Amino acid sequence: MADKGHFWFDGAPTPFVAGQTIIQAAAAAGHYIPHLCYRPEFPPHGSCKLCSVKANGKFTSACFEPVTEGMKVESETPEIQGYRKRVVQMLFAEGNHYCPFCQQSGNCQLQAVAYHLGMEDTHYAHQYPRRELDASHPDTMIDHDRCILCELCVRASRDVDHKEVFGVSGRGIHARLVVNSATGLLGDSRFSASDVAAQVCPVGAIVPKRAAFAVPIGQRRYDHHDIGESGDAPPSATSPE
Repeated sequence: MADKGHFWFDGAPTPFVAGQTIIQAAAAAGHYIPHLCYRPEFPPHGSCKLCSVKANGKFTSACFEPVTEGMKVESETPEIQGYRKRVVQMLFAEGNHYCPFCQQSGNCQLQAVAYHLGMEDTHYAHQYPRRELDASHPDTMIDHDRCILCELCVRASRDVDHKEVFGVSGRGIHARLVVNSATGLLGDSRFSASDVAAQVCPVGAIVPKRAAFAVPIGQRRYDHHDIGESGDAPPSATSPE
């Protein structure tokens, strides 16, 4: 097998290196594929399904599927964008994502992907979950109603911080983020605000305290730039973009 090759991304010839997945090769060539649970520094998880594309006519996850020579990948077609929009609408309906007064507004990847997809409503009936807020840690808070179960914090805490602070318990609509401590509270765990796990939440579920609106809305990462242009570097409520 050749070390390099070309495939077709939305009709454009695109180079790849052997071993790359579709999303890796697309990103290297400057093509954005919507995603929430994927970050290049962690193994793919495949839970959000937003990176679904058609490869040679078949739906597949771009974070898992290896590129092959001459592969024809469709991404930003009306069919696929419509599917992605429904996924994002479900995420909004399943949680309490009130963008106008969420402290992560403008830095939230879920919100940014919704803008990218042209989402104007949530389509589905809202579930309005009422999960307990965890404010037990002196520097960081967990709003479980905003968690989308992407498990980025789980992988970061396990694979990078080597603490295994987070996990997911339950299945289906009963699944939720849990904390590995005697009380189940973040304040009683080994979590630190300097952990990588504290930096990777793509929404406003794990957020720092005392930094909510240090950067005014209107000066944040996605306030002026589409996520397809600005990418998904670690969102921070404290850093302007």
